[in-house]
Amino acid sequence: MSKRLTFLSAAALSIGLALPVMAEDAPKADTVIATVNGTEITLGHLLQTRQALPAQYQQFPVEMLYPGLVDQVIQQTLLEQTLKGEVPLATQYKLDNQRRGALANLAIEAVLENAITDEALQAEYDASYANAEPTPEYKAAHILVETEEEAKKLAEEARGDADFAELAKANSTGPSGPNGGDLGWFGPGMMVKPFEDAVVAMEPGQVSDPVQTQFGWHVIKLNETRMQPAPSLDEVRRELVANIEEKTISALLEELTGKADIDRTGADALDPAILNDTTIFED
Repeated sequence: MSKRLTFLSAAALSIGLALPVMAEDAPKADTVIATVNGTEITLGHLLQTRQALPAQYQQFPVEMLYPGLVDQVIQQTLLEQTLKGEVPLATQYKLDNQRRGALANLAIEAVLENAITDEALQAEYDASYANAEPTPEYKAAHILVETEEEAKKLAEEARGDADFAELAKANSTGPSGPNGGDLGWFGPGMMVKPFEDAVVAMEPGQVSDPVQTQFGWHVIKLNETRMQPAPSLDEVRRELVANIEEKTISALLEELTGKADIDRTGADALDPAILNDTTIFED
């Protein structure tokens, strides 16, 4: 079984390793930094290798990374040369897909570069929220137990002199139990339907009858209600940006597809189960 190249040996990361002396001319992407059996390695290769590092390495000073990156590209080139140009068929297709994906992402970045403007954000906000009505929100607490009998008993105690939060701390099996059953504020659709239906029908200060959900039996106390206005543009900026990007890309793909000469007959003639057959790479 082949072993993958280990990224950046401890020795290569040593701070004490000195940087090579750079040429007097300003280095460019095609500046050759090393050769391996005649194969040139350029500064462009090194920069792309650095940019592809895992996040935990990105924060390291380049003085630490540089020697290890050079070693990595050299070692990868040595290993590549052992194949003597005989790249397995599956790997060839994998490389084709990686190149196609990288170039597709480049095209997406280009079309999105000028898509997010103040005008576009305002238009998207108006389309989504201009006519939005205030929505109700509820602040409630609950006690979760396994049986209806337990829930009935606790509901009676909660309607009496017992403190609801203390009952929740002592009896609730839910994660909010240690916090007195407090669920904070929530709006429509954030709770399972039987729970939400019970809360909507309650008045502040009221304790519910036992309510059954897939989690067990609940005793609910509604503490407060409020009407939440539509969010401001800044509050939903990320959502708006995502919507604009999605619409922009969809529009581009629709336009390109409409203009393109696409023949899918080969794909339509195949049984999708063929995707389970990796032996086709052995032909």
